[in-house]
Amino acid sequence: MISRRRWLFGSAALAAAGPLGVRPATAASSPLALGERAWHALNRLAFGPRPGDAAAVHALGPERWLGRFIEEQLEPDRLAHPVALQERLALLDTLPLGQAELIGRYREARRAVQEERRKAQPQGRDMAAPVKAGGVGASVRPVLLQAATARFARALHSPAQLEEVLVDFWFNHFNVFHNKGLVNALVGNYEREAIRPHVLGSFRAMLGAVAHHPAMLVYLDNNRSVAPGSPSARSGPAGLNENYARELMELHTLGVDGGYRQQDVTELARILTGWTVDPDGTRTGAGGSAFRFNAKRHDRGVKHWLGHTIEPAGEAEGEKALDILAAHPATAHHLSYKLAQAFVADQPPPALVQRMAQRYTASGGQLKAVMKEMLSADEFWQPQAWAAKFKTPYQYLLSSLRAVGADFSDVQPLLGWLKQAGMPLYGATTPDGYKNTAAAWMNPEGLTQRVQFARALARRHPAMPALLDTLGPTVGPATRAAVAAEPPALQTALLLASPDFMRC
Repeated sequence: MISRRRWLFGSAALAAAGPLGVRPATAASSPLALGERAWHALNRLAFGPRPGDAAAVHALGPERWLGRFIEEQLEPDRLAHPVALQERLALLDTLPLGQAELIGRYREARRAVQEERRKAQPQGRDMAAPVKAGGVGASVRPVLLQAATARFARALHSPAQLEEVLVDFWFNHFNVFHNKGLVNALVGNYEREAIRPHVLGSFRAMLGAVAHHPAMLVYLDNNRSVAPGSPSARSGPAGLNENYARELMELHTLGVDGGYRQQDVTELARILTGWTVDPDGTRTGAGGSAFRFNAKRHDRGVKHWLGHTIEPAGEAEGEKALDILAAHPATAHHLSYKLAQAFVADQPPPALVQRMAQRYTASGGQLKAVMKEMLSADEFWQPQAWAAKFKTPYQYLLSSLRAVGADFSDVQPLLGWLKQAGMPLYGATTPDGYKNTAAAWMNPEGLTQRVQFARALARRHPAMPALLDTLGPTVGPATRAAVAAEPPALQTALLLASPDFMRC
């Protein structure tokens, strides 16, 4: 067990580092040294360095290595996945399943649970009570576990690290909660089809893919939204549901200060009536999508929304709304702020956010262009940005495994640790997802969880003399001296539990 003295060493270092563990900045006039830039890139554009990265930086030289690394990360399709990773993903037989097949599995599981409940109930008891999601979720759990296995395997071993970091970012931006109905079966497909292909592409394309995906439509109840007075409303209990319309503007595009009113939420909800999911999962559209536009549910009236008059046009009304939202200046600023907050600082420099927003608009919402703007900015490479971010539990877990060159054979212990740390994978219950700021994660319980994980991981990797080389300049002189004074068997745990390692 790590002693109280060593735990106090970590706590004292955190306290000395300034508010929320951010180190006091050095002179802003001098950018990071080239060697520091390489590790800064590995910590921000990847899930941390791994054994061999330090040797690669030294072999090429920091400047040449950094130029090549950034160029490759911005073009992930050019990077070949290791054969071992490809073979591992190929064994996950539920990954290629389409939406109809996944919905079918969910429906079958639901019917099985209902039948089990029916047999267990005394005769004459009311059978109309809804089936609890937990029972169905357990039946489709292999689908969820394979999605998680794929996520972790790619995050640990894919050379396209920026793509993996952005998958985490954009999934969180367009969060869905796995334990709501059939989202349980669809969350992996949602990540694969709605998020992953677009993280360095067109924001409008990703926005559209999310808006058409059954996981989002079910999570935010748009599949149940029906225009009052429509044929579907007259044939059964239904009503207008504003959940998705509200989050589409507040979280996904314009931002909470984006200039919309409650009337705009209602009007957008009217526009999106009829955007639903094939209830049986048997009729799929282009690409096997279970999205369905049901004209009988749609509000056919004129809408007045965000200063626009939207004439009746069925499904095309929703497409026009997505076009308007994706091109809106408030969206450009909101997305740029969130990206700069995730990659630069909890309170990102306003001038950088403004330039990124301008680049978003000028490029027509091309996310690669926005990332290039950020990576070419002085603010990204200034000392103020060095170790200014506190790792989320997800980042800490992955960076620890990568640092010691660890792998996993069973994903469930990793999922269990994330749950204990308060960040279960696919488990954010609210539409705003998980925060990526220090204030959300720097607390005594969270730090204790990390120390315990560091101890457990170090037991499997007890003597790693090259770990200091792997972590490079991210480990400061005070931490190096403190670790060197301890027995070698404790050094790995102390490094992974150190305040320096908890930052990126």
